[in-house]
Amino acid sequence: MPRRLLGVLAAAFLGTATLTAGASTASAATSTAPSALAPLKVAAVDFHGIVALSNCSGSLVRTPNSADSDPALVLTNGHCYEGGMPSAGQVIKNRSSSRTFTLLNSSGTGSLGTLRANSMLYATMTDTDVALYRLNRTYASIQQTYGTTALELSLQHPTAGTGLRVVSGYWRRMYSCNLDGFAYRLRESQWTWKDSVRYTSSCNTIGGTSGSPVIDAASGKVIAVNNTMNEDGASCTLNNPCEVDEAGNVTVRQNIGYAQETYILGACIAPGSVIDFNRPGCLVPSGA
Repeated sequence: MPRRLLGVLAAAFLGTATLTAGASTASAATSTAPSALAPLKVAAVDFHGIVALSNCSGSLVRTPNSADSDPALVLTNGHCYEGGMPSAGQVIKNRSSSRTFTLLNSSGTGSLGTLRANSMLYATMTDTDVALYRLNRTYASIQQTYGTTALELSLQHPTAGTGLRVVSGYWRRMYSCNLDGFAYRLRESQWTWKDSVRYTSSCNTIGGTSGSPVIDAASGKVIAVNNTMNEDGASCTLNNPCEVDEAGNVTVRQNIGYAQETYILGACIAPGSVIDFNRPGCLVPSGA
């Protein structure tokens, strides 16, 4: 999982080739056969709303109920927090922050500008692996200046079989795969995460992809945040998460990646871009 932050060896190997937008996106064959049914309308997933951190990826996000006048929010992993990875059981809330984020253009080939946080609203690696920053600008201000909008957080549990796009702002690279299923518990070193999303093998994420939004390819909504992969086939160790079922049985899936669902955090976001743990559907740990 820490290698998801930034893999030095991976960077040396991939070089500038990894900076090509959508480099690993699967291309679909075009059928010329007529159809009696109207084609399914699929949202075009690109790099709008995607940000790069100094060590990770992230996204500009909002809920369906956010107001344009609300301070904008950036989503990434808890293990990307600039203060260091939270220990098991630790919840960090409402810390002052001046962290900066590079906002990408929709093609991922350039930068629109720099966004700055004034608060780290929430970060944890307990039950999930998320961090949420509040910016010093509103959604309306960002759209007016940069002509880009935030990605919408889905407030529904994701569904197995869903087509996914994992969009890395750090590498300016997009991965395509499907939602293979869910891990009842995902254990890595001292951390345990609940109901984690498991990818099919084509989302072979690398260092620097931590915090990338996992986007439903059909709706364009964020359903999870990318956080880890079993790299070496080891069991339940650092960079080698294992799945634990309800009976305690352990399964290791080498080279398979995982993400943490975000609807449990999205439900906590109240008007004004604050966290309210008493809101219906808010399921992230509240801490002491």
